[in-house]
Amino acid sequence: MTKDVIVLGAGIVGICTALSLLERGARVTVVDRGEPAQETSYGNAGIISPWSIIPQSLPGVWRQVPRLMLSQDAALSVRAGAWTRMLKWGWDFLKRGRPDTVEETAGVMEILCAPSIELYRKHLQGTGAEDLVRDSYYVHAFRDARKAHLDAIDYRIRRERGADLALVSRGDLKHLEPALSEDFEAAVLIRGQARAVSPGRIGEVLAGKVKKLGGELMRGDIKALRKTDTGWTIEYGSGRMTSETIVVSLGAWSPQLLEPLGIRVPLMAERGYHVEFPQPGIEVNHSVMDVDRKVVASSMEDGLRVAGLAEFAPVDAKPDVRKYAQIERHAQAMFPDLDPSAPRHWMGRRPSFPDSLPAIGIWPSLEGLFLNFGHSHYGLMMAPMSGEIAADMIFGVPQNRNTTALSPDRFAS
Repeated sequence: MTKDVIVLGAGIVGICTALSLLERGARVTVVDRGEPAQETSYGNAGIISPWSIIPQSLPGVWRQVPRLMLSQDAALSVRAGAWTRMLKWGWDFLKRGRPDTVEETAGVMEILCAPSIELYRKHLQGTGAEDLVRDSYYVHAFRDARKAHLDAIDYRIRRERGADLALVSRGDLKHLEPALSEDFEAAVLIRGQARAVSPGRIGEVLAGKVKKLGGELMRGDIKALRKTDTGWTIEYGSGRMTSETIVVSLGAWSPQLLEPLGIRVPLMAERGYHVEFPQPGIEVNHSVMDVDRKVVASSMEDGLRVAGLAEFAPVDAKPDVRKYAQIERHAQAMFPDLDPSAPRHWMGRRPSFPDSLPAIGIWPSLEGLFLNFGHSHYGLMMAPMSGEIAADMIFGVPQNRNTTALSPDRFAS
């Protein structure tokens, strides 16, 4: 029997979910207030990494919090309006930093991230935009060579699961990335990666494929979601639609839609910023992370993008313009010959749970309501497989993988 499914949210997670549903024969309508993939999905660093399987909370991370928040160029900040929720979220986050929990979470993240390159290339096949995903290394660059070692828990877990890693000295790093500052003494290379040269355009292209496969894309601010005797009704813009099956993929805006249904989840809007330099005057060959300053540089179609930082704030709070100047300083410290003129600024909201995992699955007791959001820093990597898992669940396909840790109600007390 053909299923009618409404996907709420046209970010990369919603678009990939729509594609996976269409491939299984569903009739799909995607609803969002804006153009596809032009919010959070647009502005990330473009890394497509099968090995981004390390959660944010690691052993000893609590010792780093004061430095991350109080240093001159703090990589972490919390706005006044977010502190009340942040205290419990932060405590739950820190508790996840036990070695055994990190190992377990990495195993679940691997399910979502491992097929990311393969699935993007499958989705892009035949669109004429296949070159939007390009092979790359992920270069973790260190200013202090003593801190770069493959026995660290994050690199050890990757190696044990099959990642191809290498530790390189300053000379080899300079050969790999000539534009990088001499201040960097060593790097860990993660091979077998890819990078998106325009994350926003990937979303646009895949949204076009949704339409080509028969899906509909509707514009309108989503105002309400209500359970009815026969399914679900959504109110959006000046219209209304009904369906037996709804997928909520609204990222950081998902909780406010779900709360009237009695669904409360510990999701925080973890805002990230980027600065893009349209005529950088240098070439960056791979995705490069400044490990000390928590920013990532990657060459895009429209220039060099430097992205990072973590700011917890109410979802609709205005950007902190000081963050742009901070990233510009980091960019010039990474690349001394960078042309910093005419920078373009952006801010987006990562939807983050304290365990670094998304919520994927049906909400118990509310038949036909599926959730697929909360991908934190990993949305671009996790989106295609998240779409596959959600589509299989909606069609009742037995899971040949353990997805219990992704259950939307896992935080219920």
